Amino acid sequence: MATASARVEALPSPGSAGIGDSYFPLDGNGGIDVTRYQVHDRYRFEQRRLSGWTRLTVRATQDLSRFDLDFLLPVRRVDGHELRIVPATPLLDGQGFRVRVAYDGRPGRAEYAGGSSWLANASEVVTMGEPHMAPWWFPANDHPRDRARMDLHLTVPRAKNVVANGELVSRTVHGARATTYWRAVEPMAPYLAFFAAGDFVVRKGEHEGLPWYVAVSRALPQGARTRSLRLMKRTPGIVDWLETQLGDYPFSSTGGLTTDLDPGFALENQTRPTYPVLGRRSRSVVVHELAHQWFGDSVAVENWRDIWLNEGAATFMEVRYDETHGGESASDWLSTRYDAFGASDDFWNLDIADPGPRRLFDFSVYVRGAMALQALRQRIGEADFWVLLRNWVDENRYGNGSTPAFAALAERVSGEDLDGFFQAWLRERSRPAATPENGL
Repeated sequence: MATASARVEALPSPGSAGIGDSYFPLDGNGGIDVTRYQVHDRYRFEQRRLSGWTRLTVRATQDLSRFDLDFLLPVRRVDGHELRIVPATPLLDGQGFRVRVAYDGRPGRAEYAGGSSWLANASEVVTMGEPHMAPWWFPANDHPRDRARMDLHLTVPRAKNVVANGELVSRTVHGARATTYWRAVEPMAPYLAFFAAGDFVVRKGEHEGLPWYVAVSRALPQGARTRSLRLMKRTPGIVDWLETQLGDYPFSSTGGLTTDLDPGFALENQTRPTYPVLGRRSRSVVVHELAHQWFGDSVAVENWRDIWLNEGAATFMEVRYDETHGGESASDWLSTRYDAFGASDDFWNLDIADPGPRRLFDFSVYVRGAMALQALRQRIGEADFWVLLRNWVDENRYGNGSTPAFAALAERVSGEDLDGFFQAWLRERSRPAATPENGL
């Protein structure tokens, strides 16, 4: 006989429309964990059109009656279901399954979160963007909390080169077109996946066992092309140096690409950052993007509000590189910047641990974030500081990190109460007082 306290089995329910990021409520999706993407895309330059299909290998994280994917192009079919996918029978928590999405559209016409991330002209295309890029060219669970392996098969005219993440597996010519297959074996956040197609000068090799592959657009003037190629070829050496500071490089290949297009920024695509044409003495930009392979790619943000952990750390490593290569000491750099921004300067008028979606990439997030790390170095001491950074990237490898978790680790490593320090450097909308407690 049933009683009032008898357990009622929960019915399968729809996965939420977002993963829970307060800045971008529709990013990611609830109820699913994608473990692998197999992307098969074809790009037609003359029509600026992308078509293809992607197979996702997924695990349900709840009993599901329905789940969503993040995507912006018109969908032709989803294994007989809509993009808001309703499986023929409910999926059980922990159940593995695959879904295949076919699509055809013009990515340059698609917009999300106030803009378009698509970057292309008549002869070159590069899929680089942050915090959003994947939904312009493959369906994804688009948030850094859900990373997966990537198999990227890109078909373009045979005269074009294709560069992407990971390692080049094969290139197959069929008539006037060729399909290039790149594979990234380490898990990746969707926005860090990329491909570039165009006419590129390519150099590749191996440095102390690590394969490297770099490319520069032939559309650049000869002088810029030569300088860019020389800069890209510095990548393996800079990775070497970063390993001396942070521990083992977290991926199985490295490289970089310089595009003729004008994105207005460089981006830390996993294993192979992309760059605009850089001027002379731009090594610091390469240091920054390669430092992101540890801070941002291997250890991704828990939520987008934690972005200072990526950008502040990468900026700090630029300063550290200068310090160890005959430049200004990091201590002097901090003092100079502290003095340069007066107490009433708007530079301080931002909570960099929660800057808001419109100021996600604010100058203060980068520079004040780097200043906070150098001040922390001075507060807790050299030995504890480098133990902290190495433990952070080691303990969270291929995972996610948040500001509270970083502060907790800093306290654990140093044995000090750092609540006031982090409050002053990250959250207060005023210049930190010049005190030993604030590392000044």
